[in-house]
Amino acid sequence: IFALVVFACLVGDGYINRAEEHELFCVFNRNEDACRYGIGIGVLAFLACIFFFMVDIYFPQISNTTDRKYLVLADLGFSGLWTFLWFVGFCFLTNQWSWTRAEDVYIVADSARAAITFSFFSIFTW
Repeated sequence: IFALVVFACLVGDGYINRAEEHELFCVFNRNEDACRYGIGIGVLAFLACIFFFMVDIYFPQISNTTDRKYLVLADLGFSGLWTFLWFVGFCFLTNQWSWTRAEDVYIVADSARAAITFSFFSIFTW
């Protein structure tokens, strides 16, 4: 759910433009990489959650202990990797938000703060 919130905040309100400009830019210090990173890890985390949820559903039906061991290790390894990536994302978004000029941000500031907050919460849930 946290991945969906981060993804939705960045897709919905992550790109804005000023009245005198016609080109959209990322709300995080006009750094397109910040929005792309948040969207990317949000989408991939959501898809991975669906995959591992399906694995958990079928896990009791897997009789081969070797396959079970590899699935558990894959889940553990992926969770560790994704915890690190959420930490990097939180630090990256927070850093870019601290350098964002106040005149570039109007009503989308709440969405940007929500993306940062749920990135932080995602560190612990993964």
